[in-house]
Amino acid sequence: MKTEKKRSSRLRKSTPVPACPGCRMTKNEWPGEGYTHDGETYCCQGCAEGTSCTCVTVGKPGFSRQGQKLTKAEPRPGEQRSGAPAPKGELSGERDNLGTAEALDQGG
Repeated sequence: MKTEKKRSSRLRKSTPVPACPGCRMTKNEWPGEGYTHDGETYCCQGCAEGTSCTCVTVGKPGFSRQGQKLTKAEPRPGEQRSGAPAPKGELSGERDNLGTAEALDQGG
């Protein structure tokens, strides 16, 4: 029983706390849900883009509705909110802006 406690406490101490790669803020202090870019999860869009951490505008650390609103990510040019490339051509909804006859004429 004692060896189990020793082992579990060693594992707990050696596990790194998740933190933002930009500002090193621990994940429990993030005011919003985080922002994923290039396979990494950041506390906010500012850290992901390297501009500046927008979490400092939120008064207290930790998840909150106010923090979520203040750190809300805006879509980047050419990308969706998820960070995936924006669809081009037919998948972009381009034909949806046209009337039915025009859209049918464009079809392949």
